[in-house]
Amino acid sequence: KELLKYKQEARNLQGIKDALQQRLIQQDASVLQLKQELLRANMDKEELHNQNVDLQRKVEERNQLLAEYKKELCQKDHHLQQHQSKLDEMLRQLSEASFQQVDLEWEHKEAMLAHCMKREAEE
Repeated sequence: KELLKYKQEARNLQGIKDALQQRLIQQDASVLQLKQELLRANMDKEELHNQNVDLQRKVEERNQLLAEYKKELCQKDHHLQQHQSKLDEMLRQLSEASFQQVDLEWEHKEAMLAHCMKREAEE
């Protein structure tokens, strides 16, 4: 009777042991799956980090180009203002010269007219 009792207890313990082993196998599988997911997540994180670094580098390059273009544009604007000032000065000088030419032409015409009138008067 006692032997049967111990045998029954041994069977129960074996059943508990088998159940615990099965549970341990399931937990190991779950841990392995979680480790794989963690590895994938870390790889994705690393890839995103690398993409972020690459994008930041590209942004910096474009910002440098933009700064260079702005600098060139400022220089060209400065040159354009200088040329505009020179052009305005030349136009002013041309206008003055044109007025002087008109004055000289009038003086010449008046002199010619006076000369003609004097000649006519002499004749």
